[in-house]
Amino acid sequence: MSSHTAEQRRVGSWEFWPAWAVYAPLVPWWLLYALRYGGPTVFTASNPAISHGGVVGESKSAILKLLPQEHVTPFTFIDRASAMHRSTALLAAAESHGSPFILKPDIGERGTGVRLIRSATAGLTYLREHHEPLIAQRYHPGPFEACVFYVRHPSEPRGHIFSLTLKRFPTVTGDGTHTISQLIDQDQRLSRQRPVFLDRLGADAARVPPSGEQVALAIAGNHCQGTMFIDGSTLITPALERVFDDIARKTSGFHFGRFDVRYSDPAAFANGEGFEIIELNGVLSEATHIYDPSISFWQGQRVLRKQWKMAFAIGSTLRRQGARASTLRELWQSIQMHSRRPMRTARSD
Repeated sequence: MSSHTAEQRRVGSWEFWPAWAVYAPLVPWWLLYALRYGGPTVFTASNPAISHGGVVGESKSAILKLLPQEHVTPFTFIDRASAMHRSTALLAAAESHGSPFILKPDIGERGTGVRLIRSATAGLTYLREHHEPLIAQRYHPGPFEACVFYVRHPSEPRGHIFSLTLKRFPTVTGDGTHTISQLIDQDQRLSRQRPVFLDRLGADAARVPPSGEQVALAIAGNHCQGTMFIDGSTLITPALERVFDDIARKTSGFHFGRFDVRYSDPAAFANGEGFEIIELNGVLSEATHIYDPSISFWQGQRVLRKQWKMAFAIGSTLRRQGARASTLRELWQSIQMHSRRPMRTARSD
């Protein structure tokens, strides 16, 4: 398949559009909300315990430590330090979490730098390549992963699940004849992200898998990394809402954001059981069900408008109660600093 054809397919599917194209229509609404709720950055007060409310530069490990730990997949923070100190911490984490385990940037976005590490040796290689603070986390085999977007207004006694997204990880099935690269080209959706997969596969893209072999193309649960997002609202039950409301209310300084969770049994998960939280993202996280291929661009825009209106409203109320909103200058400085982070474009598995 030509790169031109793949690019045409990407343009035809808005889930693959760059962030600026998705968010440009929201600018007039942001201005309206800024006027209505008291400032352009008031939404950063919606999660007082998280830096800038979770817009940019927040530490994943610091956020995970806020949560009731019985619901969190065990993890180890590996700070920026001497090579010997980091190696020692990595080896201790590998022993604690078992093999395989996950390594990822402590400050990251859109699944960048997430790697499945199958040995301590591979982990040490990752350390030599990346010098930023990291998280080593036990690998939860799933096989299911979901995004649970939670919202609670400070004036309301209980919060609710605003969005639930199921993740479908990309695979191809070998036929004994075609290479993995050719199998990707034959799939209309997968071919739209061909460069992502080929960069990840390297020389393995030329391998011809035997008939029936399922070849996983990604383990990072982000649609930018090739994972399909599906509207999972049918799994939202009163039991699930009660459990996440309880978790969120025990997390001081958190009102608005997205839990990324893994689980093995959909029925148990819908009942609020048998899941682990691998990440919690703040105010800039999205109600990711909008990237379901069946949802139109303008339907997605309506959801984003509602999401941002709630963020402004919550931030405005909390600011009146004493929470601090970031200034535009502080936000801009953090964005500039984040843009210079070397790991923001690191390859993911």
